Amino acid sequence: GYRHWSGISVQQNCERALTWYRKVAQRVNEQVRISGGTAMQRIRLPDEQDTISTSSSNSILDSNLLNYYKYLADKGDLQAQVGLGQLYLTGGRGVEQNMDLASQYFSTAAQAGSTNAYAYLGKMYLDGTSATPQDNATAFQFFKKAADKGNPVGQSGLAIMYMYGKGVKQDYAKAAKLFTLAAEQGWVDGQLNLGYLHFRGLGVKRDFKLAIKYFQLASQSGHVNAYFNLAQIHATGTGVPRNCHTAVELYKNVAERGRWSERLMEAYTSYRNGRVDEAAFKYLFLAELGESNLFPNEEALQRALLHWQRSANQDYAYARIKLGDYYYYGYGTPVDYEMAAAQYKIASDRHQAAQAMFNLGYMHEQGLGINKDIHLAKRFYDMAAETSTDAYMPVSLALMKLTALFLVEYFKENSFVTMLDYVFGANWDLYAITLFFGLIIILWLGYRRQRFVGLVG
Repeated sequence: GYRHWSGISVQQNCERALTWYRKVAQRVNEQVRISGGTAMQRIRLPDEQDTISTSSSNSILDSNLLNYYKYLADKGDLQAQVGLGQLYLTGGRGVEQNMDLASQYFSTAAQAGSTNAYAYLGKMYLDGTSATPQDNATAFQFFKKAADKGNPVGQSGLAIMYMYGKGVKQDYAKAAKLFTLAAEQGWVDGQLNLGYLHFRGLGVKRDFKLAIKYFQLASQSGHVNAYFNLAQIHATGTGVPRNCHTAVELYKNVAERGRWSERLMEAYTSYRNGRVDEAAFKYLFLAELGESNLFPNEEALQRALLHWQRSANQDYAYARIKLGDYYYYGYGTPVDYEMAAAQYKIASDRHQAAQAMFNLGYMHEQGLGINKDIHLAKRFYDMAAETSTDAYMPVSLALMKLTALFLVEYFKENSFVTMLDYVFGANWDLYAITLFFGLIIILWLGYRRQRFVGLVG
C-alpha cells in the first residue's frame, strides 16, 4: 500500500494503495472494535527535544511520575486511582496492561463513590477480562449506577448493552438517547456509536451528514474506529463526493496502529535506554513499511534527505522544515534557496509552524530565493511571534535588526550620517552599538519574566 501510495519501485496509484491499505485497516479496526485493544502509540524522536509538535499525549510516562500517582492513589486520591485504573486497563505510555491492577484501582475508587470507577468496572465485566469474568448482569449494575448520576462513560456503556441486546432486550431508540447524552458531554465512544446509528438509521432517522459529524468528532480524540468509518465513507462516496486521496490517508492512519507495530515501541525503548544502534536497526526495518514516524530518526544516515522527503509527504511539519533546511544549507543536495523557501511556505501554511514563518521572514529580509521585501519579512516575523511564545526573543532581535537596516537605508538616502557626525562626533556609532546591546539585555529580562509568569500560570 505504501509503495503504491508513494510510487516507490512501482507506478504511483491511489486506487491500488487504497485496496492494500483497506485490507490491513479492516484487520486493525476489527481488533479494536471487538477486543477493545489499544492502538499503538506514534512517537517521534524529534518531538522529544523540539516544541514544533504540541501534543504530549504520546509521551512515555516517567517512572517517578508513575510512582507519585501510586502514592496519591494509596492516600485515597480518587482521580489518581481512576487514572491508574485506566492506564493499566488499556496499557500505553510505556506501561503494560494489567487487568488485576486495573480492577483493584477501580474497585477502591468505586467504594468511595467514583462514578467513573463504576463505569469502567462495568466495561471490564461487559468485555470480560482475566480479573473480571464476563457478566452482563454485573456490568449493567455498574453502568446504571454511573449513568444515573449523569456519567457519560456509564451512559455509553448502557447504550452499548441496549444496542447489541447484551443482557437486556435490544432497543436502538434507548441506545440512541443514551449515546446522545454521552456525546453531548464529549465522550468519544458516545460520539462514535451515535454516528454509527445515524449512518445505519437504527433508532434514529438515517442521516449521513450527522453520521460524518459524529465520526469526525470521535476522530479528533484519535479513535481508530472513527478513522476507519470515515475512510469507508470517503472510499465509497457515501454522503460525500468520493475522494481516494482522503480515504487512503485515513486507512493508512488505521493500518499503522496495528499490534504488529509493537516493534515501534521496542525501538523507542532501545533509544531511551541508550542502545542507539539497536534502535536505528529497528527503525530502518519499520521505515520500509511506510511508518511516517520513523523517517526523521535516520537523519545521520546517507539517505536522510530521501526519508525527510517521504515523511514530509505525510504531513509531518518537523520533516517539512528539515527538508527546507537541507535545501537551504545544501545537505545531500545542491543549495537551492527557492526550494527551501517553498518547503518553509508549506510548513507555514499547512501546519502554522513558527520556525518556518521565522525562516521565511529571514529569507525575505535577505532576498534569498524570494524577493527581498522588508515589509513581508516583518509580517512573517510577527506571525512567528503570534504563533509561538518561544519565538518572542528571536523575533524581537530580528525586528530590531530589520528596523536598523531600514533606518540605515533611510539615513543614507537623506545624508543623515553626515548630520550625526556633526552632532555626536566621529564615534557616534559606538554610542549606537552600546544602546543596541542595552536594549537586548532589557528584552532578555522581559522574556525571562514572561516565561516565569507563564510557568506559574
